[in-house]
Amino acid sequence: MKKFLLLTAVMTILASCGSKDRGELVGVQGKKWHPEKPYGMELIPGGAFIMGKADDDLAGVNDAPAKTVTVRAFYMDETEITNSEYRQFVHWVRDSIVRMKLAVLADEVGLTQEDEGTIGEFAFKDADTTDMTVYEKYMFENYTGLGPTGYEGRKINKDIDLIYDTSEYMDEYYAEVMDTMYLPIEESYNGQRTWDVKKFKFQYNYMDIKEAAKNRGVARKDVIRKEEVEIYPDTTVWIRDFAYSYNEPMHNDYFWHDAYSDYPVVGVTWKQAKAFCEWRTINKNSYQKSKKGASMVNRFRLPSEAEWEYAARGGLQAATYPWGGPYTKSDRGCFMANFKPVRGDYAADQALYTVEAKSYEPNDYNLYNMAGNVAEWVNASYDPSSYEYTSTINPSVNDDNNTRKVIRGGSWKDVAYFLQVSSRDYEYADSARSYIGFRTVQDYMGTKTTGGGIK
Repeated sequence: MKKFLLLTAVMTILASCGSKDRGELVGVQGKKWHPEKPYGMELIPGGAFIMGKADDDLAGVNDAPAKTVTVRAFYMDETEITNSEYRQFVHWVRDSIVRMKLAVLADEVGLTQEDEGTIGEFAFKDADTTDMTVYEKYMFENYTGLGPTGYEGRKINKDIDLIYDTSEYMDEYYAEVMDTMYLPIEESYNGQRTWDVKKFKFQYNYMDIKEAAKNRGVARKDVIRKEEVEIYPDTTVWIRDFAYSYNEPMHNDYFWHDAYSDYPVVGVTWKQAKAFCEWRTINKNSYQKSKKGASMVNRFRLPSEAEWEYAARGGLQAATYPWGGPYTKSDRGCFMANFKPVRGDYAADQALYTVEAKSYEPNDYNLYNMAGNVAEWVNASYDPSSYEYTSTINPSVNDDNNTRKVIRGGSWKDVAYFLQVSSRDYEYADSARSYIGFRTVQDYMGTKTTGGGIK
């Protein structure tokens, strides 16, 4: 008994000597964390505002009765996502698919990274386990390859640049892989082969947290969802949206040509916009992992309908437009946004189609084109009566069974009514249009940044 008491006393002394908390309840000290403003985004301070139609509902839609709601702080893109930014997503998906195909073929023919001048240079990085950490080796031996193809979990090699010039292909295996990424010869014309964009598919998994919360006994694996989305924009929208109209130049050049790099991307569905958000999160966190001690960032996502309207108002209460006034022209007679001001006259505002994403004056939150240019997807299902039953704190209505998704802000082909910050419209989730784009948001970590109540 004495030995036990002595041992206990020694352990207590050692614990006290080796600890800096002096025996007090000080909590677990984690890493020092500093909020980082995402590139190209603005911090929107949380607060309360009057959501909905504060003035007469001239269109008689009656789908946006005024109500006071409160939203938490978040970051939002200064501009709509541009063609250049979306091309980064497309290139990432395309290159990842090519690298995976090269690695698989190298594995099948028995080539490794030591076989220079062959596709062996693109072999899986984990083909050699000698440089693996203990954890990486354990994961490789126990979990890698568990899936339909047997290559799930393998690490592709991103250290070697891909070759797209046919005259520089390294071997016949490389040519074989690249051939599968293009349309067949019989579908080419003018001597040019183009990418088979149907193969540009992005896969991601996510947890359906709402489903898990409603069914507390459900197994975690039963609320994990897998999505696979073709991510190339539908450029034919420029033709299909307008019958008996010549818009072929926009179909041919708008997404790929550098002349339109800074213009908002269009022709993307709601599902593609969601996939872009997931990719942006993965892309950023992949970089964070490469930096020792760096924290993972919060996920990027589409804004809720309330967040979008709150941000569009720029801190102004009961304003008709993001700039505050009830008119679409300035005191100098200049139009304040890109829309269709006169019947049949799309160019009266100096723009026939879209304009560059950073055009016109920003609102008081430094956000550009929250009215006009392109309408924007938000993470909400359209229900004319949703304002009647949504919560007054961070209101959000997104029903998986309701494929009518809300779009906000109006576009270059819309009349002024749809540019009003309170106007609601919708399109189906699997539809792409020449006048619909999107921008992303990210939650602000913490609650101290608020805009206060309604002034």
